[in-house]
Amino acid sequence: MKVFAYTIYINLLLLVSKLFTRGKSFMKAKKYTKETIKNIGMADRNFPEFTIGDTIIVSQKIKEGDKERIQDFEGDVIAMNNNGISTTFMVRRIGSNTVAIEKIFPYFSPLIESIKYVRSGKKRKAKLYYMRNRIGKAARVKPKLLVGTHAA
Repeated sequence: MKVFAYTIYINLLLLVSKLFTRGKSFMKAKKYTKETIKNIGMADRNFPEFTIGDTIIVSQKIKEGDKERIQDFEGDVIAMNNNGISTTFMVRRIGSNTVAIEKIFPYFSPLIESIKYVRSGKKRKAKLYYMRNRIGKAARVKPKLLVGTHAA
């Protein structure tokens, strides 16, 4: 009985391995790689360039019943994940009663109407998750002061 179960298990493994190898050869025949699959459906969104620590305003389409409106969400960018079509960024703001609100927005989502750049922020890390533990004025990203040249 054990030998019979063992042979069925081996045959199943061989069948699965054939299916996976056939899938890989099919992908090679169509010239699809991981990079090309991640970039399918990407289009230039004409958003301003922003990085972590910057303050931005994200205008998002909200559908309520038959009506559609645009809602603005202003806050600091605390994280970005660059991964082709599934690129996301996380925006954090302090709401009423000092309650922090974080939203993750897909960069290529058709629900994002526009992004407005407000100001640049001073940062020293790639992810600003440490801002979650701060309270009051310390929970804000300090603005980056750009030093210009003097007109003589």
